Amino acid sequence: MKKTAFALFYLALLSSFSSFAFQGDLDKGIYELNRGAFKAAIEEFEPLVAQKYSPAQYQMAMIYLNGYGVKKDPNRAFELLSLSAAQGYSEALFNLSLMYSEGVVVKKDLKKAFTLMERAAIKDLVGAQFNLGVMYFNGLGTYKDYKQAARWYTTAAKQNYALAQFNLALMHFEGLGVEKSVEMSYVWNIIAASNGYKDAEKSRDMDELKLSSVQISEAREKANRLYQQFIEQEELKAKK
Repeated sequence: MKKTAFALFYLALLSSFSSFAFQGDLDKGIYELNRGAFKAAIEEFEPLVAQKYSPAQYQMAMIYLNGYGVKKDPNRAFELLSLSAAQGYSEALFNLSLMYSEGVVVKKDLKKAFTLMERAAIKDLVGAQFNLGVMYFNGLGTYKDYKQAARWYTTAAKQNYALAQFNLALMHFEGLGVEKSVEMSYVWNIIAASNGYKDAEKSRDMDELKLSSVQISEAREKANRLYQQFIEQEELKAKK
């Protein structure tokens, strides 16, 4: 039976909950945005945009891109994302990369998209790390490199990112860029399935048919140990 296809780009536009200077105003704006009080959110963000504060530039870009309390304006969103990305703001780099990937407002440019996604991934943005793995796997904006794809999938998977865990499982199953191992495929599929990724449940069950009872027991133990570790890391990060 054929394995389920790899998970593709994570295209959802990320919402930033990060703040640095001007924390009170930015946090208040994000609070208002999340509860749907768009006008109040804009009133908090606009003074910060005027001060060239990159997190606020990013938030206003998302407001214009999605039409939250304003008329949709992808051109203004692109402008603000470019300003924020120029300051190295990871979420802006990510979303600007998506605009270049899809040719939204700007001419489609996969090389530029790759460069921006790589910068966001290096800044530890997990969605960007996953997308960078996809780009290396498919040769989008860069050369095809399964080892690099596996490297970035692993980085994202260890941050408990289900799509990366699923793709990493498939790479182990096929032996692409990593050791061919049904056991490791099973381990990562168990973890991805624990995170609610349905395709991983099917893939996990297919792996299990190829393993002995001893291998299944050992793999489950390893998967449970890793999953608990990832959960603890997430809790620690949330506290910080």
